[in-house]
Amino acid sequence: MFAGIDEVDWASMEHAYGPADDVPAMLRGLASADPAERETALDGMYGAVHHQGDVYACTLASIPFLFELVADPGIQDRGSIVELLTSIGGIDLDEDDEEEIDEEEIEGAANYAMAATAVTAGAGIFFELMADEDPGVRLSAPLALAALHGRPDRVLALLRERMPIEPAEEVRLALVEAAGRVALRHGSLAGQAAAWLSRLAGEGFPPGLRLAALAQLARCAPDALPGDVVRVVTGLLRQLRSKPVRRGGTAPAADAQQAEAVGGVEAYPDPGGPGEPPAEERSAPVTLVGQLRGPSDGEDTEHPAPWTADLLRTLHVGLDDRVAERTALLADQLRSPDRRQRIDALRMSSGLVRVWRGSYGELVRLVGEQLATPDPQLAEAASHVLEDLFGLAAPAADALAARVAADPGAWVKDWSSGPPGLGSAVKALARLGDARSLPALAAALERPEVPHDVGFAIGFLGTTANPLAEALCRRLGEVPLDGRAHDRAGPLLTGLAALRAQEALPEVLRILRGAPAHRGEWLRTAALRALAAFGPAAHGAVPELRTLLRSPGSASATEVAQALWAVDGDADAVLPVLIEGLQAERVHERRSAVNALGGLGARAEVTAPRLRALLRHEDPWLRLDAAIALWDVTGRADESVPLLLAAWEANRHSRVRVAERLAQSGVAGAGSEPARALRAELASVRRHNAMDGGYGSHDTYEDEKLLAFCRQALRGGTGKGPAT
Repeated sequence: MFAGIDEVDWASMEHAYGPADDVPAMLRGLASADPAERETALDGMYGAVHHQGDVYACTLASIPFLFELVADPGIQDRGSIVELLTSIGGIDLDEDDEEEIDEEEIEGAANYAMAATAVTAGAGIFFELMADEDPGVRLSAPLALAALHGRPDRVLALLRERMPIEPAEEVRLALVEAAGRVALRHGSLAGQAAAWLSRLAGEGFPPGLRLAALAQLARCAPDALPGDVVRVVTGLLRQLRSKPVRRGGTAPAADAQQAEAVGGVEAYPDPGGPGEPPAEERSAPVTLVGQLRGPSDGEDTEHPAPWTADLLRTLHVGLDDRVAERTALLADQLRSPDRRQRIDALRMSSGLVRVWRGSYGELVRLVGEQLATPDPQLAEAASHVLEDLFGLAAPAADALAARVAADPGAWVKDWSSGPPGLGSAVKALARLGDARSLPALAAALERPEVPHDVGFAIGFLGTTANPLAEALCRRLGEVPLDGRAHDRAGPLLTGLAALRAQEALPEVLRILRGAPAHRGEWLRTAALRALAAFGPAAHGAVPELRTLLRSPGSASATEVAQALWAVDGDADAVLPVLIEGLQAERVHERRSAVNALGGLGARAEVTAPRLRALLRHEDPWLRLDAAIALWDVTGRADESVPLLLAAWEANRHSRVRVAERLAQSGVAGAGSEPARALRAELASVRRHNAMDGGYGSHDTYEDEKLLAFCRQALRGGTGKGPAT
C-alpha cells in the first residue's frame, strides 16, 4: 500500500495551513489500527487538505492513495474515506459559477475540475462497495455513486436491486436518498426514480422507509406526494416513536415482516410514472451519514430512530413553499413527546417563518408552550425562536410573560467577552410592547453594567416604558466621561430618545459637552439624536447647538443641524450646513444631508436642483434618498415615483423604504403602477428579503413592516405608518 507516496514532492505543495509535507502522515494515519489516530488523520484531511471544500494540488495528489485505502477491506472506517472522496470529487461548477470566476480563482477552478475527473474515473469501485461487509461502507457508497458515477442509469438500477437484500435499516434509507439525488441531477431518470419512490412510500412498507421515500419525493417530485401527506407523515412518526428503544442508536437487522415488505419492490417500476420534475436542486439536502456515525455529545442515545430528524429536514426542504402543509407538520412535531423532535421542530419553525409568509398563530402558540418545559435546552431554543418573530410572537405573549416571571436569572445574559445583553424571553416580550417586561428591564437598569440592548427594547415599548425614565436619567448621570463612556451611555441615550424624556436634558448636555476623544463622535451623535427626539422641549440646548453648528468638532455637522431643526425649527440656520453636506466625500454623509433636507420639506425647496443632480449618482441608496427628498421639498410626485419604482425592482431591500413613502403619500390609486407593485408584493408567499444560506435577526420584522406599509398604501392612508 502507498506505493510511490514518498516519491511525490509533497513539500513543494501547500494546503490551508502551509507546506503539505505532513500529508503522507495523514494518509498513513487513515490506515492505522488506532481509532484515535484515524480520527486525527481524518480531521487533518478535512481541516487542511480539503479545507472548507477547497481543492489544492496536494488534495489531487492524495486521490489515488485514498482509493487504495477504500479498496482494502482490512482498513477500518472506510466509509469515512468514501465520504471524503465524494466531497473532493463532487464539486460542480455551473455556468453561473464560471462567469463569476476571476483570474485569481482560475487555478482553484481547474483543481475542482481535475478532482471531479479523477474521482469520477475511479467511481466504479463504489459499485463493489455496495455489498461490502462493513455497514459504514455500504452507507456511504450509494451517495458516492449518485454524485460521481457517469452512468446514473446503472446507479439507479443498482439501488433498486440492492433494496430487497440490504439488511441494515440506515443503509436502506441511504439507498432512497441516493435515488432522490439521481432524480435531481439527471432529469431523464427523474420519472423512473419518482415512480420507485412513490411505491416505497406506499402502505405495507416499514415506516422509516416510507418516510425516507416521502422526503425524497418532496425534493424531486413534489406533485407525486399524496394529497394527505401531513396525515401520512404524522402517522409514520407515531409508528416510529412506538418502536422498541435501541441502545446506541443502532439499527436491528430487518425483521421478517420488513424484509418481506422491502423485498416486494420489483427492481424496476411500472411504466408511466409521474412526469419528470425540474432537475435543478433548490437546496442541498442534509445527508444521513454524519448523523448516523453516532450520537453527538448530550444527545439521547436511546432514541428509537435517530435519523428521523434528517428525514424531516429533507422533507421540509422539498415541501418548500407549501407553507400550510409545513406548518401543520411542524405543529404535530411540536406536540411530540420526543424532546429531540420538538427541538428540531423549533429550528425548522424559525427557518419557515423567516423565509415564507403565512398564518402562524397556532404554530407560534405551540412554540410558546415549550417555554414551560423543565428541559432548559428546549425552553431556551423556544425563546430564541420567539425573539426573532417580533410582532408575530403575540400568540405566545402569555407564555413569554410566565417564563420571564419565573426565571429572573435569565433576564440578563453575561458573556465572557463583550457587554451583557438581555435574555431572549425578555427581548421577545419587550418587542411585543408588553408591559410585563418592565420588571426585567428595570432590574437590568440597576446592574453595574447596563445591557447593551436595553435601549432598543425600550423603543418597542414606547410610552409603556415611561416608568423607566427616572432610572435612565439617574444611570446616565452616573456615567464617567472616560474611554468607556460610549458603551455605558449609548444604551441609556437610546432609551431616553425612545421615551422623549426631556427631563434628561441636563444629563444629555453633560454627555454632549464632555464626550471623550475615544469614540467621541458616536457618543455625541447619540446625544444629538436624543435632543432631536425631545424636540422643542429641549429648547435649553439651542445655544449649545448653535455653537456646535458653527464649529462641530468631532460631531457630525448634519446631526447637529437635524437636532437644531427639531428643537428650534430654524431653517435659515441649518440649510447652509445641509447644502454643504451634499458635497461630502463619503456617501453615508451625503445621504444624511439628503434625508435631513427632506425633513425640512418646502423650507428646503431651494435645494431641488442639487437633489435632482443626485438622481444620477452611482450609489443606488443615495439615488433613492434623493428621490424621496425631492418629493418632500417640491411636493411633486411625478419626478420621484418612477425612480422609486425602479429602485423597488432593482433592489428588493429598498422596498420597505419605498412602501413607507407610498403609504405616507396616498398616491397608490387603483390601477396605478405603484398599486400594481404593492399588490404583487402582497401576493408573494416568499419574504422579500429571504436569503439562501444566511439571514439577519430583523429579517422577519422588516418584511412584516413591508406588508403593513403595502396594505396602508393601498388603503390610501397617510401618516407615519406602522412601527412593527
